[in-house]
Amino acid sequence: MKWKEILIRYGELSLKGRNRNHFVRKLKSNIKNAMRDLKSIQLRAERDRMFLLADDESDMTEAIERLPHIFGIQSFSPVAMCEANLDAIKQKALEVVGTEDVAGKTFKVEIKRADKTFPYVTAELQQLIGGHVLHHFPDLTVQMKKPDILLHVDIRKEGAFLTSKVYKGAGGMPVGSNGLSLLMLSGGIDSPVAGYLLMKRGVSIDAIHFASPPFTSELAKRKVMDLTEKLCSFGSTVRLHVIPFTELQQAIVQQVPDNLTMTTTRRLMLQIADKVREEIGALAIVTGESLGQVASQTLDSLTAINEVTTTPILRPLIAMDKLDIIDLSQQIGTYDISIRPYEDCCTIFTPSNPKTKPKLEKVRHFESFFDFEPFIEEAVRNREVIEVWQQQEKDAFEDLL
Repeated sequence: MKWKEILIRYGELSLKGRNRNHFVRKLKSNIKNAMRDLKSIQLRAERDRMFLLADDESDMTEAIERLPHIFGIQSFSPVAMCEANLDAIKQKALEVVGTEDVAGKTFKVEIKRADKTFPYVTAELQQLIGGHVLHHFPDLTVQMKKPDILLHVDIRKEGAFLTSKVYKGAGGMPVGSNGLSLLMLSGGIDSPVAGYLLMKRGVSIDAIHFASPPFTSELAKRKVMDLTEKLCSFGSTVRLHVIPFTELQQAIVQQVPDNLTMTTTRRLMLQIADKVREEIGALAIVTGESLGQVASQTLDSLTAINEVTTTPILRPLIAMDKLDIIDLSQQIGTYDISIRPYEDCCTIFTPSNPKTKPKLEKVRHFESFFDFEPFIEEAVRNREVIEVWQQQEKDAFEDLL
């Protein structure tokens, strides 16, 4: 079966009012970016749907593989085309239904006559086309409500367009339609999932990672770059900001009691992230924190850490169980990367008995004996910025939704 075009349905975007065009334009831009290496692809956007056209059959096949990764698409259907006459439509209907597993399935024909000059009314066409299909596929039975196979026939001036397949999209909002945020990407399981969930709500992300060579290796950095590449596959290019953090961590160990080093480390990381956020024009900082999961993620710890900034901190995993986070990371393809045995600076410098209820006044007291600000400024100034491009690859994302 040679598909002529793909019908893309917006879903949640259709609920938008006067600003709908903004979301549609962003979705169109994201689809173009995802298909940029497929030269025959063309897009045509309408109010409630979009059409993807490709002259090259291999480009069309590849587009069907990539569309489930793009946020903002509720569902899509590959469409076949024929001449707008009854005999051609009947024959094409057999070809389209023939791509389905029809054994024991129910069936219905749905007609849209955009060309009102076509010499049959809708009810006649349903009977003529449906009867022809049933004659050739005796295993099918008619069912008007929620059939297993819905054959949609759209008759236009330029021809008839038929489809029976509906692929589920990623849902959500087009990446970039809800501003830019900075993701604190550790290299563990949680933070990539947090980035994925924010992207699903239309947020573009930059990522920030703290490296402490020689205590952390180039392989740990490569792991974070691979996680960033995986996040790129869900919508857009992501810039990765790698912060040199060795001097700051050594200063923390020397100046702060062991059981408070975790709290101070997080506070300094957040201050650095906030300065980077301001430079790049991001509106919020995103973390993978889940309440109570570790010592630094108790409510007392989060309160002490948050004190260093007034910037909104978005925590999409805050109420999720660890097993649910792991399950989602496996489904989006980040889990196998996250469990590579290369430690980041947080795990290497984890104290043996960190405070779960740090007192803010004590944290401030010990931090006051050392001027961290010059080190913070230097770390921001000397960061490495890596532009990570989208990886075009097939994975198990289609099974997620």
